[in-house]
Amino acid sequence: MAIHVLLASSALKTVSVTGLWLIPLLLGAFTYHNYNSYDPEAKVHDKEPRKEYDFIVVGGGSAGAVVANRLTEISGWNVLLLETGPDENEITDVPSLAGYLQLTKLDWQYKTEPTEYACLGFKKHRCSWPRGKVLGGSSALNYMIYVRGNRLDFDHWESLGNPGWSYENVLPYFKKSEDNRNPYLSNNKYHGRGGYLTVQEAPWRTPLVAAFVESGVELGYENRDINGEVQTGFMIAQGTIRRGSRCSTAKAFLRPVRTRPNLDISLNSQATRVLINPVTLKAFGVEYVKHGVKKVVYARKEIILSAGAINSPQILMLSGIGPKDHLRNVGIRVLKDLPVGENLQDHLGVGGLTFLVDKPVSIVQNRFQAFPVTMNYVVNERGPMTVLGGLEGVAFVNTKYANSSGLWPDIQFHMAPASFSSDNGQIVRKILGLTDELYDTVFKPIANKDAWTIMPLLLRPNTRGYVRLKSSNPFDYPIMNPKYLEDSLDVKRLVEGIKIAMQVANGTPFKQFGSRLYMKPLPNCKKYTFMSDEYIECQVRTITMTIYHQSGTAKMGPSWDPGAVVDPKLRVHGVEGLRVIDASIMPTIVSGNTNAAVIMIGEKGSDMIKQDWLNR
Repeated sequence: MAIHVLLASSALKTVSVTGLWLIPLLLGAFTYHNYNSYDPEAKVHDKEPRKEYDFIVVGGGSAGAVVANRLTEISGWNVLLLETGPDENEITDVPSLAGYLQLTKLDWQYKTEPTEYACLGFKKHRCSWPRGKVLGGSSALNYMIYVRGNRLDFDHWESLGNPGWSYENVLPYFKKSEDNRNPYLSNNKYHGRGGYLTVQEAPWRTPLVAAFVESGVELGYENRDINGEVQTGFMIAQGTIRRGSRCSTAKAFLRPVRTRPNLDISLNSQATRVLINPVTLKAFGVEYVKHGVKKVVYARKEIILSAGAINSPQILMLSGIGPKDHLRNVGIRVLKDLPVGENLQDHLGVGGLTFLVDKPVSIVQNRFQAFPVTMNYVVNERGPMTVLGGLEGVAFVNTKYANSSGLWPDIQFHMAPASFSSDNGQIVRKILGLTDELYDTVFKPIANKDAWTIMPLLLRPNTRGYVRLKSSNPFDYPIMNPKYLEDSLDVKRLVEGIKIAMQVANGTPFKQFGSRLYMKPLPNCKKYTFMSDEYIECQVRTITMTIYHQSGTAKMGPSWDPGAVVDPKLRVHGVEGLRVIDASIMPTIVSGNTNAAVIMIGEKGSDMIKQDWLNR
């Protein structure tokens, strides 16, 4: 501060020569500079890394941002965070514009391998897999839904040989991050206040979401906090938003601590491999490329991979850790034979289940005039632009295949007050990659008409896919095959999920809007009776949508588990000084949107690092 005052004093002496009219300008600049220094939401500083740090965190996404924050709480530790992408921009802040971020430089723009089992309505039978290539990772691109998963998910993790990962063990870490600003949850023992991550409902909603919740109650489900004691039920969605804007992990965990002297953040820095001593199997550095220049940085204590369920296994394999036969096939020296890239899981949903309404109660692009809607958002932090990527309601329901207790639902619903063509074909069809025939035949006729959608998604798929290297070139995108719908039970669960969705849509609360099913058959499913089981299965395989929840590719498990890559402390088996802390470590995917669980993994992983090093 003293330096700032001296600079300002010198500047004021200078302007006495040129004119007093410059004084207000300089005072304004001085004030802004000081405000920006202490603003907890100001952008981070992109720094050129030094040669050595105590810890190197690779990936500034949902987990990596948390890890970098928590490790730098120890003032004697210095930490480098390497992020492949740039910082967020103004568009990432706007919840309703989440879809506009896909297919941009902030998105890896991945595609799955072609398949004959799923994604049949998409170009070349390939599903789009958006992943965040930006500070904040996929938390800067996602639809911000805050769902933790089911308590039985975590108890199951512990039963697989992972002590310390039961629901009772992980709940404190969910609460530690959270700053829940919904008054009706403020005194709830399942929620936290005062954490870095703001959670609340969107300040604007359509009447359709109220009908959605009421219709669920009419079916016998409760309107409840799905992040509380019991998950099964219906709820207006909670989201990671703050004052009507997205609250990514970059905004929540990195911006408030960006001035810590022991934290360096290097943007546009893509890690290409971890350096590992081939004799001792100790990780000691990271090779990365920044602005086209290859560089190396060294770690005194540990390297933490938090690059996500696609890039963390890719980096591990490029570093010589992975399935030995595969590594040899792509010309990489094998340092440790581990099943890296296996066990890939994702939540897949079924799109296109659309209902028309007679009243102007949905989100239709032509209805909202850009200027007043934007001004309402900018000035009041309210209006349609605060909707969580277009989603308003969530529910967890049980099909006939679900756990008999009813406490571990197998289907989740996302409810949206719009259709695939509510934007008149401008964005949604492109980011999904819908074929022209499918869009023009089915969705174009209802462009800009009032409609709403239920998307059923499968919570715990039986299939397991894989991530593999295309080559030894770190800039070649990896091969991603989720093996969607190759298990018949996965298909049957989704068929039943659509039947339950139809019951919800036919409920009394929707009758006031004249809601009815849009009955235009999909071109490739016309041979089946409309909405028969055969037709529904065809729809499931045609409009198969990722929910962007890839996980499991560096599975956590004990040493006796042949599928495990990391141990219960997230240390890579057989390699010293290397951990994975992100969605990759999930033994089984959690039952719900994964972002909250990944943030929890970041919190718990950071604590385990502290315990290991501070107790030495």
